Amino acid sequence: MSEKKLKEALENKKISCPQCKKPINKYEKFIETCDSVWDGAGDSNRTLESSGSKVTLICANDGCAWKDRTEYWEDMID
Repeated sequence: MSEKKLKEALENKKISCPQCKKPINKYEKFIETCDSVWDGAGDSNRTLESSGSKVTLICANDGCAWKDRTEYWEDMID
């Protein structure tokens, strides 16, 4: 999943905090994970095989300190 999709979900308030049930406001440390990296020997068209992403989601609502590092953030989108 792309960082663009994550940003859109947060802007549209489509990811809710599992603790306080309000929309999550922030994230940090977004990375794309990879299955393999090709060095170009014999197959120069493929350089990186991506399998997903990881992100730290932060609630940041008043009184809620929920924070979680996950690769399953897509499953949290309403």
